[in-house]
Amino acid sequence: MSEVTLLRIGILIAGLILIGAIVFFGRPRKPGQGKRLARENAGEPGKGETGRREPTLGELIGGDAEAATGESTRQAELDMFDRTLEGGGAGSELGRRATEEFDKIVTLYLAARAGAKLHGPDIVVAAEKAGLVYGHMGVFHRLVENHPERGPVFSVANIMKPGSFDMAQIQALETPAIAFFLTLPAPVPALDAWETMLPTAQRMAELLDGVVLDEQRNALGRQRIAHLRDELRAYDRQREAPPLTRPTRW
Repeated sequence: MSEVTLLRIGILIAGLILIGAIVFFGRPRKPGQGKRLARENAGEPGKGETGRREPTLGELIGGDAEAATGESTRQAELDMFDRTLEGGGAGSELGRRATEEFDKIVTLYLAARAGAKLHGPDIVVAAEKAGLVYGHMGVFHRLVENHPERGPVFSVANIMKPGSFDMAQIQALETPAIAFFLTLPAPVPALDAWETMLPTAQRMAELLDGVVLDEQRNALGRQRIAHLRDELRAYDRQREAPPLTRPTRW
């Protein structure tokens, strides 16, 4: 049998497999169908809980993730989205600082990869997965557990003006980056706030397939992280020190 004949047979077989796959995945699913896949793949790299890529809301709405993650994951993601839409807004007091006075701001950026954008619905779902709430000024906040009245530990805004996330237009929102900003003094020690903000930014970067940048918009490296920790440790020590007493005048 010639190589040309073998090639034609191979193309024919591939075509039949492709048609079969289209027919299979295009069939209406019975309730609960697809749930078993997540459990069966739990031990395989990239398919289970460890290292798996979180589905985006856009995929879930389009139905493409249904075969991969099941109906339960889709519903959980959509529930997250709905809770955020109902949870606050620009007029909300949730995440409002107790005082407008501050003396230092620490900033990180989460940027989309070259040629890509961060999409509004995906940002909403990633923010809630990372423990943020939508509130005051139309941005996301990390609050002190059980004490939301103390104000935000840090906040997350859109770098595009006006900086807020308009939930009425969230489906169409696209942005090159979002900003994490820690305004000091915070309701917790500065170093504790940083140790909360950094892993949150890193977690959202994983969920959104983005990169974390420093305040100069350079890749955030270990050296810069160590330097920021030293700065904030010194800031905390300075605030803990007793105020200098004025010399007594005779």
